Amino acid sequence: MYVNPRRVRKCQFMQIFATCFILSLMIFWGPLDDSNIVSHVKSYSYRYLVNSYAFVNESLSVSKDDGDRTAGYRYLINHPEKCRQKDILLLLFVKSSPENRYRRDAIRQTWGSDEYAHSHFNANIKTLFALGQLKDSARREQMQKGLRAEDEKYGDLIQQDFMDTFHNLTIKLLLQFSWVNKYCPHAKFIMSADDDIFIHMPNLIEYLQNLAQIGVQDLWIGRVHRGSPPVRDKTSKYYVPYEMYPWPAYPDYTAGAAYVISSDVAAKVFVASQTLNTSLYIDDVFMGLCANKMGVVPQYHHFFSGEGKAPYHPCIYDKMMTSHGHVEDLRYLWKKATDPKVKTISSGFWGRMYCKIVNIVLLCKIYYQDTYPCTAALF
Repeated sequence: MYVNPRRVRKCQFMQIFATCFILSLMIFWGPLDDSNIVSHVKSYSYRYLVNSYAFVNESLSVSKDDGDRTAGYRYLINHPEKCRQKDILLLLFVKSSPENRYRRDAIRQTWGSDEYAHSHFNANIKTLFALGQLKDSARREQMQKGLRAEDEKYGDLIQQDFMDTFHNLTIKLLLQFSWVNKYCPHAKFIMSADDDIFIHMPNLIEYLQNLAQIGVQDLWIGRVHRGSPPVRDKTSKYYVPYEMYPWPAYPDYTAGAAYVISSDVAAKVFVASQTLNTSLYIDDVFMGLCANKMGVVPQYHHFFSGEGKAPYHPCIYDKMMTSHGHVEDLRYLWKKATDPKVKTISSGFWGRMYCKIVNIVLLCKIYYQDTYPCTAALF
């Protein structure tokens, strides 16, 4: 194959120019880093001009001799037998806090029900809740008794003895991938979700069953963040100091609220997690670093929501995968979204046209809504 040397030189020039541009931003705009606009200009410039994180991976790498980073934490509650069944379509890990019993019960009675998935779709789903232990030592023993009683009833808690705090979310991520690697590597797909997420399980199962039939690999779907800058505002809970991550942009990653990966990606991420520094406590960013090191690219799915709740309407439910921020209304939304009438409303030519118009009205707003993008209305 003929390669034009002038084109190669042009590409090299653009790479050098982009690198110099980013360096000038970092040097001369350093004092202005508190500006949200400046940080986004720097991060997007890096993402779309340089777009190389090889040296980031090298800088964050640690010796693999450190072994399994979750080995330092012992299991307080575990169910290694949960995945003995071989034909598992989806292993669903729900990140929960010890005190969120109400949320777990609501999930068990709605989208997290293994029995519902099997009886309605002949799909084998395993739902587990990933927890640490309560930070408040005065209440910890009583809480632990309650968790053991809860687990005796449902048998779906996986808990280690790290403190269940925001700054330990990466440890909780490691717990999930370590558990999958050891006890459930044969699950076709793995999903990680927060306990305030709504998952339209019928839509998700149908989608994953179709992917399983074609033997899809390298799958990582969710709400993708591209070119996101580290937060340098010390008042933010997402604050990341330069010492922890000095670069202007994160690798692409999906929002940690809900994403799905194939089993081969889970294996790759687990391997990478054993060779990267885990001090970065933004778990979805750490996931992005692991995937980037293994050459896995996240795929944007229009119906994985952002931080905002999806609009309540049957035409939205027809395509919905996830919606964020549901606690008190979870049972209500489950009943409405899984009503068989939803499919009849959007069926046929006029039904599809009606739903396209409704979705455009609901999703294509002048002001920003972090739910589904306007383009989702066209699907």
